[in-house]
Amino acid sequence: MNQAQRRLFLIQSLLKEKTEYRDLSIPAEPESQRQLLRGLMNIRTPQSVGADFLQTQDAYLQSETAAKGITDIADLTPIQPGLYLWQGDITTLKCDAIVNAANSGMTGCYIPNHRCIDNAIHTFAGVELRLACAELMEQQGYPEPTGQAKITPAFNLPCRYVLHTVGPIINGRVTKVDKELLASCYRSCLKLAAENSLESVVFCCISTGEFHFPNDLAAEIAVATVKEFLKKQTSVKKVIFNVFKDLDKAIYEKLLRAAWAAESCFTGL
Repeated sequence: MNQAQRRLFLIQSLLKEKTEYRDLSIPAEPESQRQLLRGLMNIRTPQSVGADFLQTQDAYLQSETAAKGITDIADLTPIQPGLYLWQGDITTLKCDAIVNAANSGMTGCYIPNHRCIDNAIHTFAGVELRLACAELMEQQGYPEPTGQAKITPAFNLPCRYVLHTVGPIINGRVTKVDKELLASCYRSCLKLAAENSLESVVFCCISTGEFHFPNDLAAEIAVATVKEFLKKQTSVKKVIFNVFKDLDKAIYEKLLRAAWAAESCFTGL
């Protein structure tokens, strides 16, 4: 099958799963088909699926990601030792683990074609990720607490693992507890990465999107927490701050360069 044939097969298979969608017409235009496929994947409940579907889906998603362009963190230049800043699509990074800003249900975003990072990661990892997360949550027996972390395979993403963490939701003033919980998200992910002997971890801007944590304050907490953790002797040697917006890139660039300049001056480097 070529990509168009794979896409059509996947759409038809997902439509057949839902009686109410079986008569839905499939658009002819490729981009509209992509949006329909993503939407159907987004609303699909965690459940097993046949080997034919998985084989086709995996080939399709890996080809789509390759077409977007994969960035190997080995090719990136650190701003300071062990710390990197990269702007782009986190689902295209080749590394040990990327961090997903999850919700307490931990099984992804169910809003069709929503542009949150949770939706993107689950979409391009494939339906296996939602099922793996659902199995973890069934074993746990209660919603994921804020500030902790879980690890799953990355399935069709170019990274090896996904670290899932739930950040604090801000409704009004940021409290001391909110700050502590956000710092805990970073520490929990790094600790879990170290426990699994991972070397490279890519963080998104946890809680700054749908959860409304102020971008500049969130970045300060992120950088300070990561730098403190890297003082320990663990397997984690590379931490990449992944940003999508120009605003976040400017914030992190200023923080990281200012901190490195100050440290270099202090140590006489």
